[in-house]
Amino acid sequence: MKPMVLDTTLRDGEQTPGVSLSVEQKLMIAEALDRLGVDIIEAGTAIASEGDFNAIKEISNAGLKAEICSFARIKKVDIDAAADANADSIFMVAPSSPIHISTKFPGKSEDDVIAMAVEAVEYAKERGLIVEFGGEDASRADLGFIKRLFAAAVDAGADRLTFADTVGVLTPEKSEAIMKELCSEFDVPIAIHCHDDFGLANINTVYAVKGGAKEFHATVNGLGERAGNAALEEVVMTLEVLYGIETNINKQNIYNTSKLVEKITGVALPLNKPIVGENAFTHESGIHTSAILRNSSAYEPITPEMVGRKRHLVLGKHAGRASVEAVMKEFGYKATEEQMKEILKRIKDMGDKGKRVTDADVRTIIETVLQVKREKRVVLEDLSIVSGMNIMPTASVKLKINGKEIIEAAIGLGPVDAAINAIKKAVKEFGDIELVSYRVDAITGGTDALVDVIVQLRRGDRIVTARGARTDIIMASVEAMLEGLNMLI
Repeated sequence: MKPMVLDTTLRDGEQTPGVSLSVEQKLMIAEALDRLGVDIIEAGTAIASEGDFNAIKEISNAGLKAEICSFARIKKVDIDAAADANADSIFMVAPSSPIHISTKFPGKSEDDVIAMAVEAVEYAKERGLIVEFGGEDASRADLGFIKRLFAAAVDAGADRLTFADTVGVLTPEKSEAIMKELCSEFDVPIAIHCHDDFGLANINTVYAVKGGAKEFHATVNGLGERAGNAALEEVVMTLEVLYGIETNINKQNIYNTSKLVEKITGVALPLNKPIVGENAFTHESGIHTSAILRNSSAYEPITPEMVGRKRHLVLGKHAGRASVEAVMKEFGYKATEEQMKEILKRIKDMGDKGKRVTDADVRTIIETVLQVKREKRVVLEDLSIVSGMNIMPTASVKLKINGKEIIEAAIGLGPVDAAINAIKKAVKEFGDIELVSYRVDAITGGTDALVDVIVQLRRGDRIVTARGARTDIIMASVEAMLEGLNMLI
């Protein structure tokens, strides 16, 4: 039996400081999670707010294949809210450690908690809900009490059980041993829920599955309060590739789902994040790149296509001849031996100065050395921005694309966003261009500082990076966009 995946991006993930999702955004993520193949979507906490209640109801009524779940305490009002929101199930937790019991239920004993849990489970079953019952902070509780609590919950009708490592204090060995012990005593599926306070959430989850867990909880990109939760993409790939344990996850949808969640939540991924980080399948080193071009497995444990990605070669101070030749082939250029040496020298010199070498920089260097004159296909004719307090940021742009004049306007969250949206609208008929990433790479000096903006654009399978440098962040962003577009259109 494949372990089930309960994704809690919309509940635990939304508890990430600074993250707040609208009903529409939650539905968009839920639909992506369903396409990803998640078995259970914990869509929020129905009792928490009107927005969460409406989101759960919308997602429950959206006809998704996944089971739709609401978080709940051992309280009837929580259960009623979940049932009224049309959730299929609840993930109901009871405090199980001495510190949680004394903090949440002052004066109550372990037996009192068991009695409340039993009453809550029985009521949830009366309301027609699937009940996944969890011991909150179970990793700091007495295991004997956890067994008594779980046994009472199962007798009351609980369908699944969850061992929650609420503050991330499990170790892999303990995770596996505890799961083996619990799975040997209970016939219902047991899940693991891990937090990443010590950086062990992923491996603790993997070891729990090794120990017999039939379900694990995770979030896309490892989102969650404090240090986050187990990262769905990392746990899934570790289980499937390194341990041969299959899940129902459609792995080719991993990257797109990750980027969607990153964009909607506004929580940027570290460049070196495994599986989904920008650098995970990006290569610069000459020795590595040369080997990659001959046999990708030399420096990649999995192919990027497995998770819906493409390999990306970047050039810099560590660039080698093979990588430059690969890029030149993509541009359709050939160089003599002397020209190749000069191209490599200029690229390395730029890298030695501490600058990131973008694809646009590389193309400019190559064309300069080869004395190729390339007419820009996308030219900015005019740009107007309206922004201010109580004004929706709006941009209008006039571009000349392949000699054709196009005028478009768009709104955005800010003036930069509005300008980029207007440009994307203007070039839509020439190709579907996606802004993969945007960042201000360097700002130095005072209010008149030079702003260095780097964008990453995608058209189909091709991704390019481009730079804009101005004292005006809007114009720097537009310049970067146009540089990238001139490489893609």
